[in-house]
Amino acid sequence: MKAYDAIVVGGGISGLTSAVYLARAGVKTLLLEKNDKCGGLVNSFSRDGFLFDGGVRALESAGIILPMLKQLEIDLEIVKSFVSVGIENDIMHITSKENLKDYEDLLIRLYPGCGEEIDKVMSIIKKIMKNIEVLYGVDNPLFKDFKSNRSELAKVYFPWLFKFPFTLRSINKLKMPVEELLEKIIKDSSLKNMISQHFFKNTPAFFAMSYFYLYQDYFYPKGGVGKISEAVEKKMLEFGGEIVTGREARELNPGNKTMVDNWGNSYRYDQLIWTADLKQLYNITKVEGLSEETSREIKTQKKKLLAKHGAESVFSVFIAVDEPPETFKAISHGHFFYSPSKKGLGETNRFELKKLLTNWSENSDEDISNWLDRFCELNTYEISIPVLKDSNAAPQGKTGLIVSLLFDYELARKLSESKRHKEFKDDL
Repeated sequence: MKAYDAIVVGGGISGLTSAVYLARAGVKTLLLEKNDKCGGLVNSFSRDGFLFDGGVRALESAGIILPMLKQLEIDLEIVKSFVSVGIENDIMHITSKENLKDYEDLLIRLYPGCGEEIDKVMSIIKKIMKNIEVLYGVDNPLFKDFKSNRSELAKVYFPWLFKFPFTLRSINKLKMPVEELLEKIIKDSSLKNMISQHFFKNTPAFFAMSYFYLYQDYFYPKGGVGKISEAVEKKMLEFGGEIVTGREARELNPGNKTMVDNWGNSYRYDQLIWTADLKQLYNITKVEGLSEETSREIKTQKKKLLAKHGAESVFSVFIAVDEPPETFKAISHGHFFYSPSKKGLGETNRFELKKLLTNWSENSDEDISNWLDRFCELNTYEISIPVLKDSNAAPQGKTGLIVSLLFDYELARKLSESKRHKEFKDDL
C-alpha cells in the first residue's frame, strides 16, 4: 500500500491547483484523475487541424488566475478574449466599460417601450461593476509577498481592506436568483428573458448582473484554454508530485485513512482533498471506525446531496467551416453571445416545458421535435471562434466554431432514460 501526506482526487483545475501548491510546499502528494488526462472543464483538443476548447471557452483572472501563474513561474502567451453580444440583426462589441452605453442603446432599440425598466437594469449593473472593481481590482493578497514590497501593502492593500467589507455586504444583498431580481424590476417578459437566459437557472443575481464587467476580464491562452491545465500539471511534477490518470476512487475509509481505486490499488493518506464529483464521494465513503456523531452527519449529508441535481445541461456542437476567419471577424469578436429572436424563451422554457415533462409518456417524437424547434428559435447561443483569438487554431482559409446552449437537466435525464437522447442530439 502506497502512503502519501496528501491525496487529491480529481484532476480538474481546482485539483491541479491544490496539488501543485501542496507539492510546492514539499508535501508528498498524489493526484488521482479518472480520465486519461487532467484538466476537467479547462481542456482543449485538436481535430483535423482545428483547435477546440472542450469546456470553458475563455478564462477570467478575477485577481487570481494570472497572479497564480506568475507565482508558479508559469509563462503563457495570452490575449484578450473580447466579447460581442447580438440580438437578431443588432450586434455590439465589448472592449471597455464605456460600451455599457452601447448595450443600453441596443436594448432601447429592441424594446422601445421599456426605457424605465432598462434604466433600472443599467443602474444595477453599474453598481455591481463598482463592487466587482473592488473585489477583483487587485491581485488576491494570498499571491503577494508583502515582506519584499511593503509600500504596495500600504498604498494598495490597506485602502482595499477598508472597502472590502462594504463590498461583501452589497454582494450579499443580491444573492437571490437572477430571475427573482428581474421579476421585481422588469414587467416586459421578452426583455426579462433576454437578460436571464444567458445564464444557468438560479444563478445568483450578483454574479449574473456582473457579466458586463466579467466580459472585459476574459483572456485566452494561445494554444487553447487547456494550456493552463497542462502547465500546472507539468509544474506539479517538477515539484515532485505524482499524477495517476485513468484511476477512479471506488472506496474511501476515513476511519483508517485509506482509499481503493478501480484497479484495486490501495492508498494511505494523512490528508484528503476531494475535487471530484461530490455524489461519488458520499457513495463510496465507509463509516466504519468513525464516531456515531460523524457517521450520522455523513449519512444525513449524503441523503441531502443525492436528492439534488443540476438545473441545466450544456449542449455543444463543434463545427469545422470552409470559410475564412475574416468572414466571422466582420460579424463578431471571438466570443459571441447571440439570440436569433428578441422574444426570449419565455413560456417555451416554462409552461410548455413543464407540460412536456409532466406528460412525458404521452409525448410523441413529433411533439418533442416541435418543442425543440421553438426552443432553438428563441434561445441564446454562446459561440466561440478560437481562430479569432489564435491564428493557428484552424487550417488556412477555414474556421472552427463551438456553439453551445443551455437546456433543462430534467429533460436531458428523461431523454436518456427513454432512449431518445440520440434522436434529440441529432435534431439539435
